[in-house]
Amino acid sequence: MSTTYWDLKHRLTDAINAHDLQRVLDCYSADAVYIAPSGIAEGHEQIAWVYEHLFRGFPDFHATAWFEVADCNNPAITEWTYTATHTGPVLLPDGREVEGTGRRITLRATCAAHVENGKIISHREYFDQLELYSQLGFCLELKSAST
Repeated sequence: MSTTYWDLKHRLTDAINAHDLQRVLDCYSADAVYIAPSGIAEGHEQIAWVYEHLFRGFPDFHATAWFEVADCNNPAITEWTYTATHTGPVLLPDGREVEGTGRRITLRATCAAHVENGKIISHREYFDQLELYSQLGFCLELKSAST
């Protein structure tokens, strides 16, 4: 296994934990695709938008890797624990923005990063949105069948 993939993934993690947007973007190819439960971002401009909103809503966001699939060549697959305090606005999938709740979150997540020519070309993040929203204090609401 080439350490190039893991070196890049570790640089990305360090940049995310430092909230250094330029260093984050330096890890992605110009036409990279970032896929998460909240949607798809394509290219540096859209990927920057995702990270900007993450850092704004959770200014102390921190990713801790606790398992890396060592025998996987490409993609580089990691399991994480994400911790943060929700003090800034967060955009919901329906377009509404929720101001900071002050609540602390701890999420389990995993991701797969495909690398070509020393840059991430595809990054897929997986986490449970219900787990996130529950920790933020949101409740599920049953809609009527006619809605």
